[in-house]
This record gives sequence, structure tokens and C-alpha cells, in this order.
Amino acid sequence: MRAARPECAEKQMESRSFKTESPEETQAFGEKIGKILKRGDVIALIGDLGTGKTCLTQGIARGVGIASDEVVNSPSYILINEYNARIPIYHIDLYRLEDSAEIAELGLTEYIEGDGICIIEWAERMADALPDTVIKIRITLAEASDNETLAPILQNLEDENIRHIEIEYPISR
Repeated sequence: MRAARPECAEKQMESRSFKTESPEETQAFGEKIGKILKRGDVIALIGDLGTGKTCLTQGIARGVGIASDEVVNSPSYILINEYNARIPIYHIDLYRLEDSAEIAELGLTEYIEGDGICIIEWAERMADALPDTVIKIRITLAEASDNETLAPILQNLEDENIRHIEIEYPISR
């Protein structure tokens, strides 16, 4: 008789990379993501200030079915915005919080484990509290060139709008 193998605690993840070249493309990409999300999904948005996390969230909200006249803003000062759509959307922004105790006091568990879609900007600040099923989206600004000498020559106004978007999600999703 063979001993049962313990289940692997770590989920297998898949990763895909994308590029958008304007805020409109970033929103359109977010809308595609929003159309395939389901109840209970948690999106961890990771990226520096100004990389397009809120822009992507606006697209996701459109894809989930938010009213066309409703405005999606970053909840930096109020911390959590809730939106009505085919699935409720909970948009959380942890930018102003750095201390894990402050984040724990927010009581985000009800949102993360709730029946809506939870989108968390600056999610790396609560990395240990994210579920195994989290969909991580990392957004970075594109570099015009790795060569510092050529970079000023190669850059143009459009380069500042190029975003690299990497999505990591559980295979069993």
C-alpha cells in the first residue's frame, strides 16, 4: 500500500505579457479582462505611481458592466469605492497605507472573500493576505532604449503612453 501524496500547497501559475500604447488601449484591454471575470475574483494591481492601474481598472469596470455614465476614480483618499455592475466591483487603493497593521484594520477580508470582484491597487502592500487564486497584474512603463545615450533621441511623446502589462493567474482558474 502506497502512502497518499500530500497535495502541493502552491498553485501552478501561468503568465502572459501584453503591451498597450495609449490610455485608450489600456482601458480597452481592461474591458476585455472585465468580460471574463467572475464572482469572487481578486485582482492585484502592481505598479509604480502613474503606470495606469486606475486606467486599467476603468476598463475592467466597463467590461464587468458598470453604467456608461458612472465615473471610476482612484479611491486613494477614501480607500474603497464600490460600483454596481453585473457583478459588484470593490475597488481598493492602498497607496496611502504602508503599515500592515493599518491595512489589517480596514477589514478587507469581507471584500476579498465576498461575492464581487475585488480590484486592489498597490496590492503588494498586503501580499501575504492575498488569496492563492489572486490574479496579479503588473504594469510598467516602457523604456525607449536600454542605451542611455540613445534614449533621449529615440523617445517621443507617444513613448510615455506605452505600458507593459504582465498577468499572472492560477492555471486552474
